Amino acid sequence: MLSQDSNDDTEDVSLFDAEEETTNRPKKSKIRHPVASFFHLFFRVSAIVVYLLCELLSSSFIACMVTIILLLSCDFWAVKNVTGRLMVGLRWWNHIDEDGKSHWVFESRKSTQENKTVSEAESRIFWLGLITCPILWVIFAFSALFSFKVKWLAVVIMGVVLQGANLYGYIRCKVGSRKNLTSMATSYLGKQFLRQSTGEDQAS
Repeated sequence: MLSQDSNDDTEDVSLFDAEEETTNRPKKSKIRHPVASFFHLFFRVSAIVVYLLCELLSSSFIACMVTIILLLSCDFWAVKNVTGRLMVGLRWWNHIDEDGKSHWVFESRKSTQENKTVSEAESRIFWLGLITCPILWVIFAFSALFSFKVKWLAVVIMGVVLQGANLYGYIRCKVGSRKNLTSMATSYLGKQFLRQSTGEDQAS
């Protein structure tokens, strides 16, 4: 079962079926989906490698740009539609209702003591790749801007947007609605303030 977050309302929905209902499950520490884990990193890492080595690989800017955009597009589709669901039990998507309104849906599979389907190794691979690569594209964007490589700005912005969209979507799936994000931030700041105040009182 999945918890669905749409317009800050949550309800339980089922996600894709039978493959997740198997009884003989590997240990959590093992990689259950090696192909998905490979392609989760392959497209995004390949796009970064091509960007860094493009001048050595080819003298054609257009060829490098098209290759990078194709890799980024393949990565966006694979991460959004396949690897998130298989590796961490998360999925986000958009649908249009009967009134023509667009709704974003953020889903997360509920885990129970009897049914823990997420592998810890896969989870680490998933979140490491999901967080690290957008940060690199942001660095590339500032580098291209400050070095006046204007022709590369469109490419790096595409990397930031596509990979940033997946990062945002899966964070929403993981922590819930905007209200939950706000409450988490408020709770964290409150704890820090209370801890600081308590420390000052003890010091005095």
